[in-house]
Amino acid sequence: MARVLFLGDVVGPAALDYVCARMPGLRSQCEVDLAVVNAENAQRSGPRIRTGFGLSVEAAERLLESGVDVITGGNHSWDGDMADVEKVLAHPRVLRPFNMPDGLPGSGVLQLNVSGMDFTVVNLMSRTAVVEPEPLFSRWLTGRQQLTSPWQAWQSIDRSGAVVVDFHGLSINEKQAFAHAVAGTAAAVLGTHTHEATLPLHLLPGGTALVTDVGMTGATGGVIGIDPEHWVAEIRGEDYGALPPYRLASGPMTMGAVLLTIDGMRCTAIERVH
Repeated sequence: MARVLFLGDVVGPAALDYVCARMPGLRSQCEVDLAVVNAENAQRSGPRIRTGFGLSVEAAERLLESGVDVITGGNHSWDGDMADVEKVLAHPRVLRPFNMPDGLPGSGVLQLNVSGMDFTVVNLMSRTAVVEPEPLFSRWLTGRQQLTSPWQAWQSIDRSGAVVVDFHGLSINEKQAFAHAVAGTAAAVLGTHTHEATLPLHLLPGGTALVTDVGMTGATGGVIGIDPEHWVAEIRGEDYGALPPYRLASGPMTMGAVLLTIDGMRCTAIERVH
């Protein structure tokens, strides 16, 4: 039996500091065997919300040194300087969505053994999480290319042991339907991307845990961890490009996290951790 801790989208440098400070204690208190953290928003790499996040090499190293075993990502995994992106995504413990077009750097699947148990961590992304057109992807790709559907990608993955899926997307029904489609073959389907934690924690037949969105780890008081200014301007139809660089929210920290108890290839319990 093993216990898996999963933290949702880490938003900004202050949230990164918070996770690194808490991780050793969380591992000890919750008796964690495997810690997985979505950190696609852990750094600021530019002035605009949709392209100005990402993960630096330094941030990844800090997370791993604090006790994180695997880092997952999403649509912001390719934000930032091209060389830096390629370097951080070359790390074997840093994942990005698996179902991306060929040619983008990084890997979306990791197999590892912890506490004598085999695990496969899978990072998938819904098309609902990708803004079209996606200018950052064009630095590596030629022509207009689409994501492979999460289900089609899932069928091609070499999996062993207990499978934990980070499903990055907006669509509630897509995340839930995918979890039912893989019920009994995945130990957990954990939604990320919206930054807003959903209340129900599901345990599906066959031993598959499902949470539609784990929620963000970041500052409260804004809009998904960001100062409301840019979002309000967009709602009002104002010139988004004329705004000053975005600011992060400045309220108290919240931690979107779940703890899984896994026996063999099945999840037997899922609970929130605060």
